[in-house]
Amino acid sequence: MIKLGANTVLFAGYDLETALKHISWAGYDGAELSAIKGMCEHLDLDRWRTQAADIKALAETYELSLTAMEVASLNEERLLLAYEAAAGLGIPVVNVGPGGKAGSDEDLAAQIDLLAKMSDKAHAHGVRLCVKAHVGQSIHDTPTTLKALAQIDSPGFGIDMDPSHIFRADGGEDVVAALRAVVSRMGHVHIRDCPAASRGTEGPPGPPEQQACGRGGIDLAGYLRVLHEAGIDIAVNLEVIGAREYELSRVATIAAESRGYLHACLKAVGAR
Repeated sequence: MIKLGANTVLFAGYDLETALKHISWAGYDGAELSAIKGMCEHLDLDRWRTQAADIKALAETYELSLTAMEVASLNEERLLLAYEAAAGLGIPVVNVGPGGKAGSDEDLAAQIDLLAKMSDKAHAHGVRLCVKAHVGQSIHDTPTTLKALAQIDSPGFGIDMDPSHIFRADGGEDVVAALRAVVSRMGHVHIRDCPAASRGTEGPPGPPEQQACGRGGIDLAGYLRVLHEAGIDIAVNLEVIGAREYELSRVATIAAESRGYLHACLKAVGAR
């Protein structure tokens, strides 16, 4: 089953209850909690135990599954806190970026070793560490993703496949073909759109409104078709960044528009 959710980072300028309320009102099945230091900490890992009861109550009130947590950083101390929090809150997936620099074989090797180590620790906590190819970082496209998959066999490891990074990577890959290459090892999806002109540029994904699903140049419908055909249980969480200063109505519109488009795509491929 494909669950549709939204990362609370979209609501970075607002508190967690406001985020979850509007995610629920938009019709999503679940939410990904943002614990990204310096960007959005709806989940503060340093005091997650004091937040846990309130977070669980809010998720129940707004009838949302807690599908994932985004930490971004591979800092070991912070990730161990994230694993404890995920286990305590019933969150199955912790999402990170790969770190390191694109084009550096040394960085790629080091980050793969670190991911393998931290994946084993995730498994010991009963959660899964998922990493996505990220523009400018050591794992940044399908070939580098496949190198990581070839070297990490931990059951606590998975791929967080984000089509916007694959689309913007050098060369501008076909996101549907890229997904087929790794779908058997996927544990999560971050999803958003971006302008067609950004393909292969390694640039940013565009302003928040251009990240709304259906507004850009990524074949998100084809992407969701591959997911459905693979028959896997997975959370697809909208991840729109840069809206901290936006009015609430504007942020809520992006969430609702994206959910409507993604839901229509899922219906079209027989997944809903």
